[in-house]
Amino acid sequence: MTQAAHPLGAKARRPKLPAAFRRSKGLIGAGLVLLIFATALLAPVFIPDDWATKMDMRARLSPPSLAHPLGTDQLGRDLMFRVLLGAQTSVYIATAAVFLSMVIGLPLGLISGYVGRTTDNVLMRLVDTLLSFPALLLALTISAVLGPNLQNTIIAIGVAFTPFLARIIRGETLRVAQMPYVEAARTAGNSDLRLIVHHILPNIMPAVIVQCTISLAFAILAEAGLSFLGLGTQPPDASWGLMIQASRDYLDRAPWTALVPGAAVAITVLGLNMFGDALRDALDPRSKGGA
Repeated sequence: MTQAAHPLGAKARRPKLPAAFRRSKGLIGAGLVLLIFATALLAPVFIPDDWATKMDMRARLSPPSLAHPLGTDQLGRDLMFRVLLGAQTSVYIATAAVFLSMVIGLPLGLISGYVGRTTDNVLMRLVDTLLSFPALLLALTISAVLGPNLQNTIIAIGVAFTPFLARIIRGETLRVAQMPYVEAARTAGNSDLRLIVHHILPNIMPAVIVQCTISLAFAILAEAGLSFLGLGTQPPDASWGLMIQASRDYLDRAPWTALVPGAAVAITVLGLNMFGDALRDALDPRSKGGA
């Protein structure tokens, strides 16, 4: 299985780490991912009616206290409830964007790797063209053209991440298509569609799952970046990126307004990366000696 790719380029080969450390890293990552996704799913249950949007100007920019465990923002809204609501938005956008990239990239990579020749050249030159742009810049351009809202943010991030997934799938398809069991199935008279569905697709899914997990982390960052620049989620929807953007003028007086959503982004990305690394190690027998 190939190394999982990500929008910042290829990872350097890492030193070997003890198996116990790798297992604990995977457990911590899985725990953080479970916590974040459970928070996103159950946010409406945790948040009393209108509390996430309720404004109290008398309590604006209040530091963390018993009444407001994480403090309040510039409009007096409770940051704890805002972060919970932002988790729902950020996780939804990231998950939908990665799903969209898989819907586009999976058939693109499969067809390119299996058919080959002219089809492969044409499709991969299209992918290379998209890869020539940094993922965030491509997402910014698409979002600016389509307009800033939740649906267009999903489209922008999904399309920007598609080339990385398509490349991984093409490489895995080329590798699996040369395996003896695929050649045997082809000799037995199986159709191309049956070969792809029953022999190639199941054997490339581990690489796809790992890449999607890692892409989720970058999608969270991309959504926060787009929202921070005003090209992602728009008010009144809550978003970690929007919260950080709104805190810029109050960093000297109320640093917690930026630290709280920033910590939420950092913890989510850390958990997804650790979980993705653990998945890769578990699904790739060649990496069991690595980190």
